[in-house]
Amino acid sequence: MATTTLPTPADLTITPRDRKFERGALSQRLWHGGRVEATAIYNALSATFPAGEAYFVESVRAFREGTPPKLAAEIKAFTTQEAIHSREHDAFNRRAADAGYDLTELEERIEYRLSFSRQRPPVVSLAATMALEHFTAILAHQLLKNPSHLEGADEEAANLWRWHACEEIEHKGVAYDTWLHATRNWPRKKRWSVKAKVMLFVTRNFLVDRTLGSLELMRQDGVTGLRAWSKLLWYLWVYPGMFRKIAGAWIHFFLPGFHPWSIDDRDLLRRYEASAAATAAPAPLKKVRNAS
Repeated sequence: MATTTLPTPADLTITPRDRKFERGALSQRLWHGGRVEATAIYNALSATFPAGEAYFVESVRAFREGTPPKLAAEIKAFTTQEAIHSREHDAFNRRAADAGYDLTELEERIEYRLSFSRQRPPVVSLAATMALEHFTAILAHQLLKNPSHLEGADEEAANLWRWHACEEIEHKGVAYDTWLHATRNWPRKKRWSVKAKVMLFVTRNFLVDRTLGSLELMRQDGVTGLRAWSKLLWYLWVYPGMFRKIAGAWIHFFLPGFHPWSIDDRDLLRRYEASAAATAAPAPLKKVRNAS
């Protein structure tokens, strides 16, 4: 993993991989190794993606006009990837619902958050997207880097998450570069102040909502109270400790000169592309609505 101060690599290609994953019943309700807390957090994350990624596309496309040709092409590829992600997680969420989970409360919460954001100027939505895209990219990095995060999971579900993680890393600079273009006339201090405040707000909501959403799903499995809290907090913050392990990368967002590609982790993409998960039952590339 090489460190650089350069922006998005000039030779980076953002490639939409139109994969279709299993539509039938999950292998078991607790598909993540029989663990209620692991199943809950991934289901809670997936519940946010159909609406959330449509919001990301909307926020970035609002500023596409006038962007340099390379960035305009990257925005187009980004929107295609996100549209496919929304489709596949919508299908995954239906599988979770068929297994007996009620995701309504989680989906209503994300719609509330997005409706609140949409009341602000479009550049605020872009800033929120930039912050959340950093979150998804550092989560994706950790997921691909450390196999323990998907250890014991249903194979098809794990393949879905690895595929999604790969593309989140690949397009991690698009929202940020769009933000830089949209705010190119802002003083540096104002740009940093806005992005820092938005990231802190987004982080608070992300941690609170995903935690409460996971606890709600655990409640649906009969695990509540101190037992639920201890299981979830241990899983997220101790072992395998996804949230603890992304803390350093999260802090980097606030440093002077930060750019998502300050850390070039394309080695994880190459490793994924060489894996069996990347080639398992691929679907042919098709046109996706809202892809351009």
